[in-house]
Amino acid sequence: MRPGRFSWILVVVASALGAPALANDSVAESAAGGLVLTQTDDIDMLSEDLFVSAERVSVRYVFRNQRPADVRVTVAFPMPDRNFAELRESDSAFPVDFSTRVDGRPVEMQVERRALLGDIDHSALLASLGIPIAAENPFIAVAEALDALAPDQQQRLAGLGLVEAVEYDSGQGMRRHFEPLWTTRETWHWEQVFPAGRDLVVEHLYTPGVGGSVGSILAYPELRSDAATRQMIDDYCVEPSFIAAVDRLAARGTEERPVLIGDQRIRYILTTGGNWRSPIGDFRLVVDKGRPENLISFCGSGLTRLSPTQFEMRRRNWRPDRDLAVLILTPGE
Repeated sequence: MRPGRFSWILVVVASALGAPALANDSVAESAAGGLVLTQTDDIDMLSEDLFVSAERVSVRYVFRNQRPADVRVTVAFPMPDRNFAELRESDSAFPVDFSTRVDGRPVEMQVERRALLGDIDHSALLASLGIPIAAENPFIAVAEALDALAPDQQQRLAGLGLVEAVEYDSGQGMRRHFEPLWTTRETWHWEQVFPAGRDLVVEHLYTPGVGGSVGSILAYPELRSDAATRQMIDDYCVEPSFIAAVDRLAARGTEERPVLIGDQRIRYILTTGGNWRSPIGDFRLVVDKGRPENLISFCGSGLTRLSPTQFEMRRRNWRPDRDLAVLILTPGE
């Protein structure tokens, strides 16, 4: 353990998780977090109970409006940005299937989507041309809409840097189509009344955007001095004991049947919890690694083991100043 690296440090090295890796080459994780209130001067977060695994993220908040009158507040769930220019070069996973309940009742959320290139918002222009800002697969649905535009409209978007023409062999000669280059910023939100002097329970659930690789770079000693590996070691507070556990797993294999050690990477934005009028009164984090035989490492302190797969951290009157990053290694054959 290296004290002082972060304000909260914890390393858990244990036989850890499961769930298949996402692809042969690496898939980048995307960080979402909890809910954000547009006005926080009058509202305290009495407690936050957070559960994180590769399969789901759930969080239960208890809020209290300290004013003598009801307060109407916009509550938002910002999604990670989708930079289409970057997505052309690499795979990324994004959160999906999120839902919210207030005092046990489901909330119907609205969505705002914006198309940004640098600091310029081009949403209105794209909407006027009938171009979807986002889609399940932008390089099909969005590209098809771009290809259907008149040539002068395509050139206008290309001149703004919003699209790029790409040539490809269709099997019947070379053809050209257009791909998006903007960044989609998506926020889900709703209006919520926080009653005067009464607790309000808000529960949020979603499937995280889990990054992963079939073969973790930590499993290859010859790669451990590389910059990418050193960054991973720093991000997830990987200690020598964790590396030693990885090497013991690898030693179980043979040249004919090596042990394949994949990884899963989960990020959660905690620092929005530091924006409240007062610190989070009672914070509880439970991280579940999936299967007992997996390995897990993340930053924190004061950890309690709840089960062969679950670990708990608690804080009182806490303002987080570092986001959560969880690394799970998944040994297989």
